[in-house]
Formats: sequence, structure tokens, C-alpha cells
Amino acid sequence: MAIYYHGSSVLFPEFDLSHVLEGDGKVKFGFGVYLTSSFKSAAHYSGANKTATTHYVYTIEIPEITETNHIAFKTPVHSEIVKKAEEKLGDTIPQKYTLDGKEFRKFLAKKLGGSSDVQSEKLASEFLNNIEVEYITWPYNWRNPDLGLNVAVLNDKKIEILKVHKVELDDKQQLIAGSEKEVSI
Repeated sequence: MAIYYHGSSVLFPEFDLSHVLEGDGKVKFGFGVYLTSSFKSAAHYSGANKTATTHYVYTIEIPEITETNHIAFKTPVHSEIVKKAEEKLGDTIPQKYTLDGKEFRKFLAKKLGGSSDVQSEKLASEFLNNIEVEYITWPYNWRNPDLGLNVAVLNDKKIEILKVHKVELDDKQQLIAGSEKEVSI
């Protein structure tokens, strides 16, 4: 199991993919629950809704990320995932789409939904989850990928909330050190 964090302006008892667009209203990295390996980064994301007056960081646990249960941006897609996708589609996926997890996801969205809108992204995520791909990953700092990882979890049932902290942010949406207070949900 692995520990990650999720920032939100809303206190809730469980994750539910039907609320995906309620954060910043985007699915830029795929249709899923967005997590990060950085508590500070999650706190920053809790300020995505600029009118929010409360900010929470969820400490959550998910199953380990493995070679064959995720696709990663700027990384070739594992051959086993490509094989499963091609079998399920009944078609060959052009190699140019298998060289980068982002392009692979976008290819699936267009193939399944006809575009790269939210509904098409949802179809791509459901497809990936059906072939045992549980996550889409990318570095939270592109210039220094070793600093940590962001994850889109494609199945909300894979997420266990361990604890929640109410946090305070400064005027630049950054965590105010020492403001973390654990709350009950």
C-alpha cells in the first residue's frame, strides 16, 4: 500500500468519481481522483476553488503502483497494457500512441468517445480500469521529477481515507506551516 494526499475545499466521507469536475473543473490528466505524494502540494490544490473558505488535505492509502497497473506521462506504455488494450479494442494501436502514456490515454479517449471531452476521458478511464490499469501518473514537478508523483486513480473504490487535516493557506494558496489540524469525518 502507498500513502498519497488529496486537497479539497470540501469535507466528505469517501471518494466518488461522480464529483470529479467539482475541483477545478478539468480532467487535464485523465478522468480520476487526483492525488499527490506531497502534503504541501495537496494543500495548494485545496485552494483550486478561489471562493472557498475552508481547505482540507486527505491522507489516503492506495494499492502500490506497479509496472502493469499504470500509465505514465512521457513514458512508454508497458507492452502488457498495450496488448490488453489491443485485444479489447480488436484493433492495433499505432506505435506513436504507445510511446507516451498521455498520448495513449488521448488516443483511447478519441477512439472510444470521438473526441477528448470529459465524457470521452471518462470512457478512456473506464476502459483502462477494465484492463487492470488503475492509475495515470505524472511528476508533480516536471523540472525535478524525483520530488514526487501525482496520480489519477481511475477507480474510487481503491482509495481509503486514513485521516483528514483542515489547513490554512496564505494569499498565494500555499500551506501556512503549523496550521494543520486533524478533523473527524
